[in-house]
Amino acid sequence: MSGERAVGFAGDTGSDTGRAAGTDGEFRSQLREFLRAHHPGRRPKDPAGRLAWQKAWLATLYDAGYAGPSWPRAYGGMELSFARQVIYQEEYAKARAPGPLGTGLGIAAPTLITYGSEEQKERFLRPMLRGDAVWAQGYSEPEAGSDLPALRTTARREGDAYFVNGQKVWTSSADIADILFTLVRTGTPESRQRGITYLLIDAHAPGVTVRPLRDLTGDAHFCEVFFDDVRVPVSDRIGEENGGWPLVRTSLGHERAAGAMNQAARYRRVLDELIELARERGASTDPRVRDRLADFETRVRIMRYTGMRTISDIMTKGEPGPASSTARLFIVTFEQELHEFAVDLLGSYGMLGRRDPHAVQRGRWVWGFLRTRASTIGAGTAEIQRNTIAEQVLGLPRDPAMPTLDGRR
Repeated sequence: MSGERAVGFAGDTGSDTGRAAGTDGEFRSQLREFLRAHHPGRRPKDPAGRLAWQKAWLATLYDAGYAGPSWPRAYGGMELSFARQVIYQEEYAKARAPGPLGTGLGIAAPTLITYGSEEQKERFLRPMLRGDAVWAQGYSEPEAGSDLPALRTTARREGDAYFVNGQKVWTSSADIADILFTLVRTGTPESRQRGITYLLIDAHAPGVTVRPLRDLTGDAHFCEVFFDDVRVPVSDRIGEENGGWPLVRTSLGHERAAGAMNQAARYRRVLDELIELARERGASTDPRVRDRLADFETRVRIMRYTGMRTISDIMTKGEPGPASSTARLFIVTFEQELHEFAVDLLGSYGMLGRRDPHAVQRGRWVWGFLRTRASTIGAGTAEIQRNTIAEQVLGLPRDPAMPTLDGRR
């Protein structure tokens, strides 16, 4: 997609101009033709070539007026109506165009637009959308993953700058990032939510060390990051000192909502390919296989409607709210089960990885199976999502094992 996934921002008017003028059908046709004519082709295998390839594509989208379907026009986006955002995601997924770079567009951008100063918006948003600057999230720590308010990375203020010390982990895209949007502790260790500040840290600044971590697939999708007295200007703080927690809630809500429509469009295509795999393996007439495929079909359609509802909620209320946890939990369990089923279909070939010459479809289903093992951990564990749904959506009693918002148990 364009970079920021299917996210709406507070202040969207829903009016379509420029590239989005005309009827919905005309917009769909124009977008489809643009994606067909400008598709950059298969991605390079080497990391440096792949990064340049993705950046060039994001620049192409931006320069042609096809970037940021939900972003305000004031910051370079298309500011599409609800219906046009749905069309955009569907056509983008069908085109198999390169995805976003980093994690800033769907997480940091809504926060910056809501809480940033005008100077910060003018400075950061357009380069982010165009792919000129890659952003990565610095939230989780070795002892503060699910319990984020327990983070220990500190920032002491000296004059017009903060000096940051500590460690982050599971930081996706940190190895290619230019900016780390980071949570730090400026209050006491006991202050929990009340002592957290939101800083934008230059990933290339002296004292920043990034170490990629390999996962089950053999790839390095995330990193650990170390800060050793890293100087951060006070002007790169978003919001007030010790006032970062409301920003975190905005970020996490948009992060969980961001994948809803995008994932629905992508998995529509993936499920079609899984059905074709079942035919190729001679299993499409098996009643048990057909039953599972029908179940996946139902869930893909539910995913699409859930994504549409999430976009609508953001555009009308400005925030996705705790219901975004429902979409997040639904998606991650679905993608795990889908890839488990795909590997079962492969039989003994399900033991072959991408580098084996005998692997079916270059090992893509096995790679997906391994990759989605982490789906129920990243962006908030499935257990945390269930707690959020139970307490904040269904109104059930609070889990006594979890701290309250003021840090007490």
